[in-house]
Amino acid sequence: MAGVRLNGVRKDFGAVQVLKGIDLDIADGEFVVFVGPSGCGKSTLLRTIAGLEDVSAGEVTIGDRVVNELSPSDRGIAMVFQSYALYPHMTVRENMAFGLKLAKHDKAEIERRVDAAAAILNITDYLDRKPKALSGGQRQRVAIGRAIVREPQVFLFDEPLSNLDAALRVRMRYEFAALHQRLKTTMVYVTHDQIEAMTLADRIVVLNGGVIEQVGAPMDLYEHPCNRFVAEFIGSPKMNMISVTLVEAGPKGAVLKTAGGDTLRAAVKAEGAKPGDTLTLGIRPEHLSLDGPGEAIHGRADFVETLGNATYAYIDIGEGHDSMTAQLAGSARPKSGDRLELKLQAEHAYLFDADGKAFQRL
Repeated sequence: MAGVRLNGVRKDFGAVQVLKGIDLDIADGEFVVFVGPSGCGKSTLLRTIAGLEDVSAGEVTIGDRVVNELSPSDRGIAMVFQSYALYPHMTVRENMAFGLKLAKHDKAEIERRVDAAAAILNITDYLDRKPKALSGGQRQRVAIGRAIVREPQVFLFDEPLSNLDAALRVRMRYEFAALHQRLKTTMVYVTHDQIEAMTLADRIVVLNGGVIEQVGAPMDLYEHPCNRFVAEFIGSPKMNMISVTLVEAGPKGAVLKTAGGDTLRAAVKAEGAKPGDTLTLGIRPEHLSLDGPGEAIHGRADFVETLGNATYAYIDIGEGHDSMTAQLAGSARPKSGDRLELKLQAEHAYLFDADGKAFQRL
């Protein structure tokens, strides 16, 4: 096993800078997930670790070796792509063994590794089948098995579940987590699905425009986003954002006024802000309720989804804001067109300055 270090890694495609100086340490045995919007550079960053893309500047270190000049096969990594890339004319056993045969491992060693990987992934019964006889989840296990037999120092996964249906993705998330617990090997995983990131990662790396916005444990990013981008990106449904005017900032937090005239409070240190400044209030959907303590936001329910365990109300608060989302108890029964009074407690509010930087919470 080995850790991964990225030091000032930059990647240019012509005049376009895709990675803009990435610094990151991934510990030996850690499961790290790269997330971010399309085009943020997360797959490019993974490919630079793999050696499938040359870095324009900086160093990639795996274990105690700088690997910039090493080919992918010499880096001690194994990569699993979103497409299974299995050879259709080969059996599962032959697919898993193919790379080892090219590396000229002896037959007994190849058989040992293939059987061991098949047992880990519960695909022993499929070793003599062709890929066309397997389900999507079984094919993905074969692709992972082909990586496991190489006994790499680092596993790299590029959106490996994106081709699977929703129910199978849930099952495979569990299997990835169990696989990491069993192998205890460093894993770097790219996804656009933040639920995968939240459930799998020891740490999440949030990328945007070729730079790292924030790195941290899933709940650290969820509860303490450093800026508006991370706050909106982490969490589903995403955090609501409301333009507000600062009325007062004191030791007990900030007093705020919405364009609609509602007075709200946020338990934050609004240092550097002054009365009259336009700021952005962040509220997670699950922190809005129809009763209980807290100040109220008034609006009209445009649409209501009743899902049994939860009710989602999409609220128009006027003044050109996007619709707000409130995640209410499943027993709540607002109707489209209802005027609602949504309660917010100050300790659940976030506040961001004009540049999107989060104010420190009390």
